[in-house]
Amino acid sequence: MSTDLSTPSHSSQRVTVIEPPAGWRMLDWRELWAYRELLWVLTARDIKVRYKQTVLGAGWAILRPVAAMLIFTIVFGRLARIPSDGLPYPIFVYAALLPWTFFASAITASGQSLVGSAHLVSKVYFPRLIIPLASIGAAFVDLLVSAVLLVLMMVWYRVGWTPNLLAAPLLLLGAAFLALGTGTLLSALTVKYRDFTHITPFVVQIWMYATPVIFPLSIVPPQWQWVMLLNPMTGIIEGFRSCFLGQPFNVPAIATSLLIAVAVFAAAIAYFEKVERRFADII
Repeated sequence: MSTDLSTPSHSSQRVTVIEPPAGWRMLDWRELWAYRELLWVLTARDIKVRYKQTVLGAGWAILRPVAAMLIFTIVFGRLARIPSDGLPYPIFVYAALLPWTFFASAITASGQSLVGSAHLVSKVYFPRLIIPLASIGAAFVDLLVSAVLLVLMMVWYRVGWTPNLLAAPLLLLGAAFLALGTGTLLSALTVKYRDFTHITPFVVQIWMYATPVIFPLSIVPPQWQWVMLLNPMTGIIEGFRSCFLGQPFNVPAIATSLLIAVAVFAAAIAYFEKVERRFADII
């Protein structure tokens, strides 16, 4: 919060006092927009650091989901024979791995972002939300790169070229809101409780197996599907499959996930804004 102080006798002299606001406050979108250039710089920095001095470079964005797809196809598709709603298992699981890899990478990176940028937080004033937001942007670039292979697989298997593709931006926005909300909350908690540095990777790993990534929601007994819908990634994963594989949309699942994503985002931002003023002191 900034306040302009001036005196009648020296009206040309203005002093700007920066002080932390007290209590809960809403997100200042105008301030965030004013620092948009810093957001681009930090996003570019995260992308460069991620692939600096690597042989494959951005190829790692494709290699990770492809490696997971091959392992899941052999273990769960061939050996365990998990059903895939009548679709080839490789593209069935890859269509789910894209949003999941984006979400997992985003919350893991953003959760550690404030601690990793302690030198900036403790010395320079800017909206702290920009730091976890930049981590989400870097994960989004990886998603776009790895999506190229999904398009090629759609051509190879001749599936998914339907009007359902028009819903992809909405689902991507929902995934981004959920990732930003979860990552922002984790980043604020990690500043005070460093235990989350170790907790987050463990939770992400367990979370994946509680999400219909390697299996379809249809194999869950109907009376228990409502439990799966409490997982906000369930509807988003199912929605991505419907978009890119031409399946009917599970509207209740998608609507539930989007509502939870917005609620998580709002609650996380509110908490982040409340504790932001203490970051520089304890980081």
